[in-house]
Amino acid sequence: MKHKCFVLLASFLFACLGSVFAQQKISILGDSYSTFHGYVQPAGNLCWYGVPGEKKENDVTKVEQTWWYCLADSVSYVLERNNAYSGSTICNTGYEKADYSDRSFITRMTDLGKPDIILVFGGTNDSWAGVPIGDFKYADWTEGELYDFRPAFCYLMDYLVTHYPDARIYNITNTELSEEVTSSMAEVCRHYGVTNIVLRDVDKQWGHPSVKGMASICSQVREALSAQ
Repeated sequence: MKHKCFVLLASFLFACLGSVFAQQKISILGDSYSTFHGYVQPAGNLCWYGVPGEKKENDVTKVEQTWWYCLADSVSYVLERNNAYSGSTICNTGYEKADYSDRSFITRMTDLGKPDIILVFGGTNDSWAGVPIGDFKYADWTEGELYDFRPAFCYLMDYLVTHYPDARIYNITNTELSEEVTSSMAEVCRHYGVTNIVLRDVDKQWGHPSVKGMASICSQVREALSAQ
């Protein structure tokens, strides 16, 4: 009888430990900061890091140095999908007012697999490109409004919380963005109850995180994830 009780107790403890240490699946919706050649899905997405034959003034040369690889390489997380696209904007407006609807975040948000955690890391190109800001709008978006940052970001957050109801969603706000983009993301995240990770002290080379900057991003994101 004692042996049977011990077996049942041991089984229960192993089950508990298994649930504690079960790897959670993370999907990333990002821009150049989250790219590395050969490690994005779909494979045709443009990359900034690790492109063969391209030399950049940045010391990140290995995928293991990227913030997301560092994060996913921990005990708790496994990468489900890295849908990052270099130069992409959240809204459908790109640089020089070009139509970026083929690569925007709101176009790619449907292709994230089945994650437990979604990390959205964008807004940098919207800020750099000076896209139209527009107005906050939380429903009934028109096609034209999705070429403006605020309604597009609202649309993005609304889609994620609706279509990935079991996932924990985090937005990552880069340093050195325009005040309008930074404050708008904070406001929309509050509206949807999405955790907004506001980065600080990210070292950059040629406008992109260096090895030191990548480590800082990884550390800050991991801290935010472990807090919940």
